[in-house]
Amino acid sequence: MPGRVLAIDPGTRRVGIALSDESATIASPLQTLAAEPPETLVARLAVLAREVGAQQVVVGLPRRLDGTRGPEEAAARALAQELRTALRLPVSLYDERLTSVAAERGLIDQGVRRAQRKEVRDKVAAALILQDFLDRQRKR
Repeated sequence: MPGRVLAIDPGTRRVGIALSDESATIASPLQTLAAEPPETLVARLAVLAREVGAQQVVVGLPRRLDGTRGPEEAAARALAQELRTALRLPVSLYDERLTSVAAERGLIDQGVRRAQRKEVRDKVAAALILQDFLDRQRKR
């Protein structure tokens, strides 16, 4: 699976973005995009994916802890399908339960102030999703 992998942590307000290195080994937070306006989100993500040379995309799948599906999961699935069409690249869905919580806790542990945490939490969560995805791909 050589080549850069772009991860997307979709949200209703912000979308966290992370990117792997060329060897698809290490994930790094990249940026946060506004989720609004939703009608331009796929186009903005497609431009970004092309700019960074992504060979694959991973979209965080927000599953509920009890395993039931909610509107957030349906929105993530729709986003993934639209990205497949726009980019003509492999797009995977990856369970992202608790990544935002883990990102928040990690930032608190590092002493990051509340206002700053809000700015970086989503891209850190995307990096956590991506790193887990990359690690699992390597184990296969």
